[in-house]
Amino acid sequence: MKKLILTAVFLGAFGLSYAQSDYYNDYRRSVTDVNWQSVISDLVLSNTQANQVYALNDRYRDYNSWNSVYVGNPDRWRNDRYMELERIMGKDKYAKFKNKYYKGQNPVAVYNRSKNNDKRYKHMNKKVKVQQAKHHGKKNH
Repeated sequence: MKKLILTAVFLGAFGLSYAQSDYYNDYRRSVTDVNWQSVISDLVLSNTQANQVYALNDRYRDYNSWNSVYVGNPDRWRNDRYMELERIMGKDKYAKFKNKYYKGQNPVAVYNRSKNNDKRYKHMNKKVKVQQAKHHGKKNH
């Protein structure tokens, strides 16, 4: 029983660290996958707005700085980032940005699409359910 608990704790810790870094990778892609100079010129953003966009993009340059803010809720970065972009750009320009770069979809949904969809670990769900069924079966006997 102790081995089972230790294994579960180990896998849980590994899974959390994997998930956290996956969220951070999504965050970094949201910064690097867009040509921000093009966005700024296409939307005719002011110098102040451009500087705010660049500052937003530079806010979390490494995993540790990002993780210190989002460790408790890594999913929150999406809403935070895109609400801030909308505040900087204004509703109309943000809508144009969203239509051009995310084909009209909410960027939060674009980066949320892959959440919990990692095929490398899907097989583990079946194993956990089998182990839980066996464990609950032993309790009942």
